[in-house]
Amino acid sequence: QVQLVESGGGLVQAGGSLRLSCAASGLTFDSFVMGWLRQAPGKEREFVAGISSSGGSQYYADSVKGRFAISRDNARNTLYLQMNSVKTEDTAVYYCAVRYTSGSVYRSTSYDTWGQGTQVTVSS
Repeated sequence: QVQLVESGGGLVQAGGSLRLSCAASGLTFDSFVMGWLRQAPGKEREFVAGISSSGGSQYYADSVKGRFAISRDNARNTLYLQMNSVKTEDTAVYYCAVRYTSGSVYRSTSYDTWGQGTQVTVSS
């Protein structure tokens, strides 16, 4: 059974940094595109960042490009999201997700399984 466990969320001031981690088990981690999605109160879940199975290609939503960095350690079955220069609008629950099929990496609905999420709150 696939398990994705996020950690690293919390309260941070605007302009600060945070690093999220996702420990994956129950899947051949280095075979799949992985991504980070987020959902703010009253809004739909949205794509934040994605990374190819090898880690060689990264994909970002325009809203986070230049501020966030996605990476993965296939030896440790772990996905990361480095969040810099955070803004109040980055406040959301962040989910680690795996894409099993070939849908667009930029589309949140392309991801088939996600974790329980970790809350990120950015204060002004």
